[in-house]
Amino acid sequence: MNKSSISSARKFEKVCEIMETYSYNKNKLIPILQAVQEEYRYLPEEVLTFIAISLDLSPARVFGVATFYSHFALKPKGKYIIKVCDGTACHVKKSAANIEAICKRLNVTLDKNTTPDMLFTVETVSCLGACGIAPVVVVNDVVHPVMTPEKVVKIIDEIYKKETANELSD
Repeated sequence: MNKSSISSARKFEKVCEIMETYSYNKNKLIPILQAVQEEYRYLPEEVLTFIAISLDLSPARVFGVATFYSHFALKPKGKYIIKVCDGTACHVKKSAANIEAICKRLNVTLDKNTTPDMLFTVETVSCLGACGIAPVVVVNDVVHPVMTPEKVVKIIDEIYKKETANELSD
């Protein structure tokens, strides 16, 4: 067995554990997909096909669910998901400058929004429901209020510093 086959077998082993948790119940497709995405940070195409076969669902049904809900990602995402609100309140308070600063610092675009090292993914969202503290940036689940380009670059630099320290200690 080559390295690729071993890696693939491990991937499906974890997916099987997740589906087992839900008793291979096709009515639990959304929680299964959520758990798989939590594990891999996205939904790989071959895993979606495997889930469809395992749950006796059509691949079209599984892909339909995965593409219908904006929560699901079919492309790999970075370890840190940076969500920048560009809703009305944030936009009026210059969230575009934050988006520009983040993209420049990470050398990404909104089309190619994940760094090559898979550390960061940048997303814009219509509203984060925090209009009173606009403009808002959320890094993973941490809300950062009243952001400026300088503040957001500082957050990114702190994450890089922490990640570098973690690499050195490993």
